[in-house]
Amino acid sequence: MKHIVISFLGKDKPGIVDTLAKVIKQHHGNWQTSSMRKLSGFFAGILEVSVDNEHGDALVAALKDIEGLQVSTAISEPELEKEETIRLDLTANDRTGIITEISSVIHAQGGNLVKLVSTQGNAPHFGQKLFKATATVAISGDEHIESLVNALEDIANDLIVDVIVS
Repeated sequence: MKHIVISFLGKDKPGIVDTLAKVIKQHHGNWQTSSMRKLSGFFAGILEVSVDNEHGDALVAALKDIEGLQVSTAISEPELEKEETIRLDLTANDRTGIITEISSVIHAQGGNLVKLVSTQGNAPHFGQKLFKATATVAISGDEHIESLVNALEDIANDLIVDVIVS
């Protein structure tokens, strides 16, 4: 058994997910986890599929032959142990470089950023752009979590950090 991590990008149109799902099923793959989104007229995503070794190469070839999609794949063995993680909900006034600042602090504090979902919108009643993100970070020990939160809050006085320990 192997796992195939698939990333794709194509002009948004109906049926992209259905096409991917049918190709995966046809080649005996099992859709594990995914994240997909429409962005500026494109549809992009990443997903993980498990498949028996004997069907892996044919599945990869079929995915790369889907018309209108740029597909990239990587094959790996499934991970056996789960990392302990925390979730950080971050809110701040939006500005250039905010992701760089946040990711640099997480790295410097010994954290491993395993998932990041960010959005931008208008702050209610102010009209100013607001940055919101949910970050999943693997980090060990309560003292490291506290140091990480303090370092993130030191980025700017408008950055709010909520921690959810899982």
